[in-house]
Amino acid sequence: MAEVGSKKPIKNKNMAAKEKLEAVLNVALRVPSIMLLDVLYRWDVSSFFQQIQRSSLNNNPLFQYKYLALNMHYVGYVLSVVLLTLPRQHLVQLYLYFLTALLLYAGHQISRDYVRSELESAYEGPMYLEPLSLNRFTTALIGQLVVCTLCSCVMKTKQIWLFSAHMLPLLARLCLVPLETIVIINKFAMIFTGLEVLYFLGSNLLVPYNLAKSAYRELVQVVEVYGLLALGMSLWNQLVVPVLFMVFWLVLFALQIYSYFSTRDQPASRERLLFLFLTSIAECCSTPYSLLGLVFTVSFVALGVLTLCKFYLQGYRAFMNDPAMNRGMTEGVTLLILAVQTGLIELQVVHRAFLLSIILFIVVASILQSMLEIADPIVLALGASRDKSLWKHFRAVSLCLFLLVFPAYMAYMICQFFHMDFWLLIIISSSILTSLQVLGTLFIYVLFMVEEFRKEPVENMDDVIYYVNGTYRLLEFLVALCVVAYGVSETIFGEWTVMGSMIIFIHSYYNVWLRAQLGWKSFLLRRDAVNKIKSLPIATKEQLEKHNDICAICYQDMKSAVITPCSHFFHAGCLKKWLYVQDTCPLCHCHLKNSSQLPGLGTEPAPQPPAGAEQNVVLQEGPEPPDHERPPGTGTQEGSGDSSEHSRSSASQEEAVDPREDPQSTEGGACPAESA
Repeated sequence: MAEVGSKKPIKNKNMAAKEKLEAVLNVALRVPSIMLLDVLYRWDVSSFFQQIQRSSLNNNPLFQYKYLALNMHYVGYVLSVVLLTLPRQHLVQLYLYFLTALLLYAGHQISRDYVRSELESAYEGPMYLEPLSLNRFTTALIGQLVVCTLCSCVMKTKQIWLFSAHMLPLLARLCLVPLETIVIINKFAMIFTGLEVLYFLGSNLLVPYNLAKSAYRELVQVVEVYGLLALGMSLWNQLVVPVLFMVFWLVLFALQIYSYFSTRDQPASRERLLFLFLTSIAECCSTPYSLLGLVFTVSFVALGVLTLCKFYLQGYRAFMNDPAMNRGMTEGVTLLILAVQTGLIELQVVHRAFLLSIILFIVVASILQSMLEIADPIVLALGASRDKSLWKHFRAVSLCLFLLVFPAYMAYMICQFFHMDFWLLIIISSSILTSLQVLGTLFIYVLFMVEEFRKEPVENMDDVIYYVNGTYRLLEFLVALCVVAYGVSETIFGEWTVMGSMIIFIHSYYNVWLRAQLGWKSFLLRRDAVNKIKSLPIATKEQLEKHNDICAICYQDMKSAVITPCSHFFHAGCLKKWLYVQDTCPLCHCHLKNSSQLPGLGTEPAPQPPAGAEQNVVLQEGPEPPDHERPPGTGTQEGSGDSSEHSRSSASQEEAVDPREDPQSTEGGACPAESA
């Protein structure tokens, strides 16, 4: 039993290693097909034939048929797509066949070189009498044996004689056959190997047709059952498109860097290295395929930076609550839209490098904003908590200081080295807004820490936070409005494009109109909440003593309170925060109205339950315990009833934390406390 238990982990590890290897092969074996598509896109057939006509190859019959070459060009596209979409098992088998063909060609080269060297030496005697002849024979024999062995292993067959035709010249030389006859035997070996290859291709001629037929049948079934969207998602996941294009682009970029340094003898300066970096990226995005590779590479880089940011703030706990972290695509989509809008792939290398520098600045600004979206709630939660870990506070504050200084420095450098236009204005405005938002976050964090050290709540803390956030939102709205106005003026008086107009329209809708609606809605909610709080009667000292209970929202003692029309007591500040979310009572969910809608309410005390009802409750529950035996936080029977109600509504109180929720989300529906 112990041996069986020990074998299971080993088997699981082997299965995991096999799955990882299959995933790597699934990506690595498809990269050449995308590289072939990229090469075919770069290849201009017309200019190629014009160069052929000027060269000495003009009389070659292969280059006389231009349309044949054009058809081969399109056939190359079809073969590339087929290689890209083949299942992994068939793709591995195809690569094994290709490897076998290369090994057979290597065997042919070894045999040809051996025959040529023997003809040059002109020695026809026994090999063991001539050391050089024996050395050549031994080397060729070892090479042919290696080729035959590898071919039999790759093709998974024990019939090694199928791949040993190239050994016939060696056997003939061992039998002291004349050199002229060895040349004929070598040609026969080549013809025999070629016939073997043709026979293999002929016997598998219908395999592509059968694969295409079965693939078409499966595609039709998937589309009929699940639809085109499910088919697209399945192909996307099976081909691992983002990782595939990223690997393809990284290979292109590595080859570009290698080709540069292999032709340079002297080390480049720092400015030269920066220019080399930009020009290499520009060279590697001159086709739609390489541009998609750059987009996915930027997305993965952004995902890595944001993951590292969250790990720096929270450690390994960052991956427990959010293991997927579906971020990074925003930066990639931004780069793709800007590249298409500016016609990036159609520019020259130098202009493309300059434009890429601006687009990468925009991507960096977007990454900084995403980092702030991650850091802001974590920093504020850390300031509001009682966590006294200096290392956690240092990490949070240091990241905020970085997000405060770096965007401002980036905006300053852009103003120093670039001429202002619409895109640079977007970068500078985004960087400045990021710094301002970090400043507001740090200010609220300091207020939370001050409140923690004072051991008592800061008065009107909620209003201060609202004013800080409101000021930032107002500045953000004004900057977005200025950017839209500048873009509209540039579109009207400058060069008008459809893509530019669409971007301005989208920017106007999301960054101006929706923000204005959200801000106005928040303002109206706060104004209505303040008016409702002012309209409610304030509890007197006698009423508070008789109530003798805690606030059902914050669970703190009440030295002052307001009374709702349904006779419930709350802190005015706590109830105001609740009314930011919905205009119902936190306990019974009765609709709260203004004093103008409640005739006769005024400042009169809330109606108390009849005495008979109290007596019935006392008779049912037994005699009331004396004061020294009463649990803390309980009072009269009315207070006890309220306490039980607010204990049942703890789930509904948690919903009041986020003021972004719909104020009518629970109105007219089931009570959250009862659902809980």
